[in-house]
Amino acid sequence: MSSSTVYLNGRFLPQEQAFVSVLDRGFVFGDGVYEVIPVYGGRLFRFDEHMQRLNNSLAAIRLDNPLEKTAWQTLLNTLVSKNGGGEQSLYLQLTRGVAPRDHPFPANTAPTLFASSNPLVPVDPALLARGASAITLEDTRWKHCNIKTISLLPNILLRQQALDANAQEAILIHDGLVTEGSASNLFIVSHGLIKTPPNGPFLLPGITRDLLLELAAANHIACQECNIDRHELLHADEVWIASSTRELLPITHIDGQPIGSGHAGPIWQTMNQLYQSYKQALIAGEVEQP
Repeated sequence: MSSSTVYLNGRFLPQEQAFVSVLDRGFVFGDGVYEVIPVYGGRLFRFDEHMQRLNNSLAAIRLDNPLEKTAWQTLLNTLVSKNGGGEQSLYLQLTRGVAPRDHPFPANTAPTLFASSNPLVPVDPALLARGASAITLEDTRWKHCNIKTISLLPNILLRQQALDANAQEAILIHDGLVTEGSASNLFIVSHGLIKTPPNGPFLLPGITRDLLLELAAANHIACQECNIDRHELLHADEVWIASSTRELLPITHIDGQPIGSGHAGPIWQTMNQLYQSYKQALIAGEVEQP
């Protein structure tokens, strides 16, 4: 089996030949940010929106972006091509670079830029058909969850608690209000109205989330960004999670109790069809790309 190609600090090379220093601040401090971009039919999904989120994260940690948008586009499209095109999941990461281990920002240090690509594995159709399970947990993360940082240990611990409970996701609650999943944004349906928590410091602004809001508005489906408490979550007619890799996944049981009918609901079916149609339009070149 041939090795995948990665990009590291100006070079495309086989993955097994890519190495970073043990003094890289991403390794010793988790001092960096990342993005994950789906690729459908060789085309980058919502490239402008992912780049804007990357720039927002970089600004939040006071790290300059070493590349212009067009250079990123060329780099990522080249990486996709070198790895065979089709459906892929692009991962890109920027750290503050290599420096002696000390907390203050180092001066005149070049950032480390890494990008890789893997096949995009679709969600198991059986899981889509029956819906996923989730548990609710206290949101024990920090107060800057809007930064897409590589420091993901709190999310990892929360997700593992869900997996240990035979659930696929942990839905997090901060001061009585739902924030998001450990690796996803959250939607509920209540009396025909789609609701999702508003953007803010306690959740990551999701690219898939924002597209779903756009699709709902364009198709005259009632949707609202508003606070959701645990009681409303557990008594919703439908619950879904959304992310770049899992797309739109119905949650049919939370804390061992069924949500609504205990099956994927009709509004999820409609929104999922709209999302899949958008993907097909992207593949066909019918969605305007930068």
